[in-house]
Amino acid sequence: MAAIKPSVPKGTRDFSPAEMVKRNFIFDTIKGVFRKFGYQQIETPSMENLSTLTGKYGDEGDKLMFKILNSGDYLSKVEPAKLVNANSNQLISDISEKALRYDLTVPFARYVVQHQNEITFPFKRFQVQPVWRADRPQRGRYREFFQCDADVVGSDSLLNEAEFILIYDEALSALGLKDFTVKINNRKILSGIAEVIGKIDNIIDLTVAIDKLDKIGLDGVIKELLEKGFTTDDIEKLKPVILLEGTNSTKLQSLRAALADSVIGLTGCDEIEEVFNYIDNFKLQNGTIELDITLARGLNYYTGAIFEVKTNEVAIGSIGGGGRYDDLTGMFGLKGLTGVGISFGADRIYDVMEELDLFPADANQSTQVLICCFDKDGELYALPLLQQLRDNNINTELYPAGAKIKKQLDYANNKYIPYTVVIGSDEMQSSMLTFKDMTSGMQEKLTAKQIIGKLTTGL
Repeated sequence: MAAIKPSVPKGTRDFSPAEMVKRNFIFDTIKGVFRKFGYQQIETPSMENLSTLTGKYGDEGDKLMFKILNSGDYLSKVEPAKLVNANSNQLISDISEKALRYDLTVPFARYVVQHQNEITFPFKRFQVQPVWRADRPQRGRYREFFQCDADVVGSDSLLNEAEFILIYDEALSALGLKDFTVKINNRKILSGIAEVIGKIDNIIDLTVAIDKLDKIGLDGVIKELLEKGFTTDDIEKLKPVILLEGTNSTKLQSLRAALADSVIGLTGCDEIEEVFNYIDNFKLQNGTIELDITLARGLNYYTGAIFEVKTNEVAIGSIGGGGRYDDLTGMFGLKGLTGVGISFGADRIYDVMEELDLFPADANQSTQVLICCFDKDGELYALPLLQQLRDNNINTELYPAGAKIKKQLDYANNKYIPYTVVIGSDEMQSSMLTFKDMTSGMQEKLTAKQIIGKLTTGL
């Protein structure tokens, strides 16, 4: 039998130790900001019941969901009559009861309903876990990727929306990004636009089309809307709204004039303005806020604010997004519980940071000290020192005796270990150990206590 060439499925990746150090730097930074703002961590299973996920993301989302075949003979419970001329889509409910989670928000809504009696509301949670989408793989888009989500349910205060902008600003600034835009819109404004042109029943078609403006251009959006039953008169009314320009306040002014006959549209304008007023009380570090009326995000559950974050330093898709969902938990039997949440696209953020060389110099290292010894006697001598260093929270390895010192030092260089301690017969007799800075090449004789002091206090 021929050997199988090892590979991973398209759209997935292995992560080396060096990459994991960098990924954890991103996760730890974002988690730290979430905790700073009062969010607590939960986790949910990788798979959910298919019924939990279906219908929450629109037709496109349902198509991109990875369904899991029932175990065993999954066709055995399907009625024979159904198998005649049936395609796999028609059999899904019979052959698949579960699916890999498509995002973290819907599983969170399920979690809230299931655990509502244990939760204190408003409930502020964050979650850092992988999700799966059967997308066409391309640069910055994977089929398996991590999301870093934060949501708050049980509060309709727009202070939450403002704080999410602050979270984006603080976390991305802490990661080293210097120029990024937090785009904001409101689904009520989009509903108002649909109402004004008499197409309120076509709100989904409208939002799906204008959300693609960046990708397919105005002509592409017009073509799609015409195909969905919009008239040229509708499109003439839409054009000035879709192509809004100017400052945020100028855009709001124009929108209020255009939506003067729509109560829901004006409510959306009021909500956006209130978020801006909150933000005026804070100083953003590196982010800018932009009211973007073309930001629609074709997800069915957003009812208020919609967010998207883009870096202006690298050509890549959005690195974050989210919004308010007034009754997501209603799908699971808990009515009237409003929520709002955001997500960081960790994989795209990683790519951005790699391209901009933003990872700290020590991001490649996990071990601080390598103890090198010439023989078994040196190895035994090193064991108490190994314990002492680790007791002082200094990440330390002892290279097993028997290899040449050059090989041991090469090992330290290849793993970006910044310091080595060499123990030979002279060192054991004098208790003065050879401590080497692998970056500068400088070395000195120090006692075990002095080495610990140097590594813990820099003295």
